[in-house]
Amino acid sequence: MLQIHAITFLHVIKKYTCRLPIRKKHVTERVPEAPSPSQCSKSSSSTHSSRGNRQERTTQKSPQITPHNITFHFPKKQEKERERERERALARDSSSKRTVASSGPTRRKAASSSSSATTSSSEAIRRASSQSEVDYPFWQQNWFIGLLFLMALGFFALALFLFLGLDSEDGYASYATASSSSEGVEITYGSVLKLMHERSKFRLHSHDVPYGSGSGQQSVTGFPNVDDANSYWIVRPEPGTSAKQGDTIKSGTIIRLQHMRTRKWLHSHLHASPISGNLEVSCFGGESESDTGDYWRLTIEGSGKIWKQDQRIRLQHVDTGGYLHSHDKKYSRIAGGQQEVCGVREKRADNVWLAAEGAYLPITESK
Repeated sequence: MLQIHAITFLHVIKKYTCRLPIRKKHVTERVPEAPSPSQCSKSSSSTHSSRGNRQERTTQKSPQITPHNITFHFPKKQEKERERERERALARDSSSKRTVASSGPTRRKAASSSSSATTSSSEAIRRASSQSEVDYPFWQQNWFIGLLFLMALGFFALALFLFLGLDSEDGYASYATASSSSEGVEITYGSVLKLMHERSKFRLHSHDVPYGSGSGQQSVTGFPNVDDANSYWIVRPEPGTSAKQGDTIKSGTIIRLQHMRTRKWLHSHLHASPISGNLEVSCFGGESESDTGDYWRLTIEGSGKIWKQDQRIRLQHVDTGGYLHSHDKKYSRIAGGQQEVCGVREKRADNVWLAAEGAYLPITESK
């Protein structure tokens, strides 16, 4: 009985040892496959068939089964999946290394390409500018065109300045018809001014040229141009009065007009004028020589009482009663282009004069 139990025990042990492979020392070596069930059945049948060899089987050393040399066997599918996961991990690691390694050169290439692009663009601009300067002549260069434009602008400004600086007849017409309500500059004794004929816009003028007929004194004419120094007259008071320089002049006051260049007085008498045969107007006397033939009564046209620059006036000669007059009859020889100034005893539209350009002295305050 004991032998039978021992044999069955050994049979069971063999059966389990066939299914559980023995663990080897080296991990790298693959574990041998366990014997198949047919092989185990053959071995068991051999044990049953040959009892004579019991002692030999019992004497054979069976492998010791310990917890250390037993390994669990996993199916092949799980091992393949693990191997695939390992391969995937290795592939990911290698790809990441490749991308890191390749990113450095690409960045360097991009930086170098951008720097080369900027340098090439700057060189192209320099070449284009130098080529434009070389190819085109100087009169087609930008600086030369700008210089011409500035010169044209300067000439235009100069022409505009000269045009506005010169007084035209239209300007004086509008000036003469200015409203009497506007407050003009008050004219005082000692002021230097030009008298403008209202209709013809000629200035009262004189120069050191005598009449060829009549009294033979210094001639007085009407001059068309504005910028003539021989058309200035100084306003003086009547001798023997209390009027002084800086005083205003009221309507009806007797004044004298002294020619600034020759220092002679505006004069009139009964001699006939050269062209129209009216009363002759001339210049006569000097600083210390003056008579009643130099007196002219100032009359303001309108409601004004004090002589101002924008007021229409008449000058009536005290001795002859003739008004200072001018018309469109002009001299042809000695004073070519200048018109006659004379005296007439009637009030006419050609008797009106206005104070134009001049230096007006301020009013002297009475103490």
